[in-house]
Order: sequence, then C-alpha cells, then structure tokens
Amino acid sequence: MKDRKSIGIGIMGLGVISGQVAKVLQEKATALAEQAGCPLEIKKIKVLPQDLKRPIACQFDPGLFTTDEDEFFSTAGIDIMVEAIGGEHPAFEYHQRALKTGKHVVTSNKEVIAKRGAELFALAQKNNVSVRYEASVGGGIPLISPFLFDLVANKINGIYAIINGTTNYILTRMAKEGADFAEVLKNAQELGYAEANPRDDVEGIDATYKLAILSSLGFHARIRPSDIHHEGISRLSYRDFKYAQELGFAIKLLAIAKQDDKWIEARVHPVLISEDALLAKVDGVYNAVLVEGDLVGNVIFYGRGAGPQPTSSAVIADVVSVAQDILLCSGPRIKWLPLQRAIKPMAEVVTRYYIRMSVADQAGVLTQITRVLGDNQISISACIQKEVDFSTQSAEIVIMTHPSNEAALQKALKEMNTLNVVKEISNFIRVEDL
Repeated sequence: MKDRKSIGIGIMGLGVISGQVAKVLQEKATALAEQAGCPLEIKKIKVLPQDLKRPIACQFDPGLFTTDEDEFFSTAGIDIMVEAIGGEHPAFEYHQRALKTGKHVVTSNKEVIAKRGAELFALAQKNNVSVRYEASVGGGIPLISPFLFDLVANKINGIYAIINGTTNYILTRMAKEGADFAEVLKNAQELGYAEANPRDDVEGIDATYKLAILSSLGFHARIRPSDIHHEGISRLSYRDFKYAQELGFAIKLLAIAKQDDKWIEARVHPVLISEDALLAKVDGVYNAVLVEGDLVGNVIFYGRGAGPQPTSSAVIADVVSVAQDILLCSGPRIKWLPLQRAIKPMAEVVTRYYIRMSVADQAGVLTQITRVLGDNQISISACIQKEVDFSTQSAEIVIMTHPSNEAALQKALKEMNTLNVVKEISNFIRVEDL
C-alpha cells in the first residue's frame, strides 16, 4: 500500500488538545508526510456547535466541520480517528464505532483507556486495527512506548510517579510560600492550571487513571482504577510542609505501584520523600516517572505532563506511527494483557508514617499516646513538640514511626482520637523510601 495518495484523519472535537492537533497536522503537513510516508489529510472534524465559535475554527475549511456523528463516521477515507474529548462517555462509544468500522484510534483519553482499555483492545484485534494512547499519561513525555517496547526485557519492580501537574503546582507553591491549600488552589484556577471543578486532580483521581495504565503495562496485568487506593491533597496544611522541611522531607502526591511474587501494590496519595530524592526536586507543572527495572536499574522520565503542545506531540507521533503501519500493511502491534494478579489490600501496606496532632499541654500525654501505639505494634522513631498555644493550653506534636502496618496505624489513630488528652489528629502522611 506504499502507493497510497494519503492517510485520512478524522478528529473528534476542536478543544484545546484536538484543536492543536489539527493545527499541527495542517502547519507541518510536508514534514509529517515525509515521516509517515505519504500525506496525512484531515477528512472531517466532529464539533459541537460552540466549537465553531472558537478562534481556531477560522483556520480551517468550514467544509471539514460537522456536528453530526453519523456524518463523521460515514465520511469516506477516514483511516484514523483522533479522540481528545476526554471522559468515559461518549468517548468509549466513539471508540467502539470507529474500531468496528475498521478505523484505527489515537487518543489522549486516560479515563477511557484505564477503565475500558481491555474491551477496546480486544475489539481492535478482532477488526485488525490498533488503539494508540501515548498521550494518555504524561502528555508529551514518552512513557507508553518505553513500557511497550524498550523495557520489555525487564521485570519492572516499581513505578513512582508525579503525574498530575495541577497538584504538583499547588504542592510546590504551598512548600515554597507557606500558603494553605484553598488559597493556592484559587490562584491556580485563576491562572488556568486548575479546572473550575478540580476534583479529579486534587482528589488523586486523574493520577489513579494514569497509574492504572502504567502499572498494567509494567506488570503485564490488568489493573483497574477501582483497584487503586487514592487520596487527595486537600487535607494538607502549610504546617505539614514546614515540619517536613525541618525533618528533611518534601511532600508530593505520588502514584506508587510495586510488585512481588504474591501481590501488586498500587496507591495514590501524598507522601513524604527525602529532600535528596530526585522526585523531590520535580516542581511546578512538571511530571516525572521513576521506573525500577531488574536490568536497566532506575530510569526517570521527566517533562511537561500536560498542555496542548506537549500532548499534541504525543498524539501526532501515534498518528504517524499508525500511518506507517497502514503503509506497511502491518497488523496491530499493541495488546492489552488481561492477566489477573492479586492486588494487595491497602490495610496490608507497610510504610513509615508522619502524624501531626494537637494535644493537651500537660504531663503524661506522651505516655498515653505511646501506649496506644505500642499496643498496636507501632514503634516511634521520633517525637517532637512543635508549637504551644498557652491560651488553649494545647501543644502540637509530630510523631515519626518506624515501618508499620496500615491497618494497625488506622486502628491506633481511632483509639488516640478517644483519649481526653488528644484534641485533634490533624494529619497523617505516609513516608516513602525511594
């Protein structure tokens, strides 16, 4: 099929990502044709009526646009559908429809891949087409391809990832400026770094989708988002950053996946990591993924994890790769591995802990607290009194533990909350040794 005149592209949407993809396909047409082996021609763009009011719409032939999905899918000559509208629905149905009609799919949609990837890859195999999703994790940072091809000789033992730029920006500001969460979030929304409804970002949901994809690839198993314990950053206070820095730690929202011969462990939550760790130095909207392989050792992927330009870079790379496969008559090379592995319950996770609490400023307080911890087989590595409020006769203390069982820690926290000398368990944060 090397004598084909062009590869036809259909684009779903004209939003920030899909609009940038369409723009690059048009502006870099000659260079991309050289890479692909023939021209890449936009055949149709499915839009919402409001998309036509976007300034970018003026850059394209009006005949390319349609608001009717039936017209989009019936357009002759579409070989590859590009989808960047996000969300599970109607994106999943669009993917199904494209694959059933012999169209390859390129997507940046982490939610649909994390939740429905197994179904889509099975459908793609059945119809001898492919689903590419490099842009679904890490934006422009190459991650999916290395997991699929470059690292296949390795047994991946661990994945540690900062993969949400919004939360990393917020945490960086809190650490450097001593500001509280609500204040920084509001500013991030004003600057466009956070959505009007930031729930998926600040509650760790976005990172959970991405970790599900990476851990499924890294561990050759199917990890669902629902398998992954996740917590957000909204309960963090500037005090936690202040005390963490005094103790030699940084606070990051980390997506963590590990495996041993029995379990896969997958979780997303704030952690204390040594300020000397490479991931501790990843600030602002940047992302980084540390991968531990038995042959390659530790490798880090770092860069801008979001935004129209980095994401369009990954989307178009997938488009070019699929175009090359079409010209070479190559079948789909990417499969979803449906192996089932046991997921370690969060209650059985073992880690160290940072605990911050407000207690009565009186004798015998530590004796009662240490008794509760000891009864739950939790040993203390350090206990520091940080602040005293003479007006309320209360003090703030920080406790660092040795490695302990999550279930035991949670039980101890509940029991300490019932002590008369404990006014409040202000926060607890897990500690990760990288």
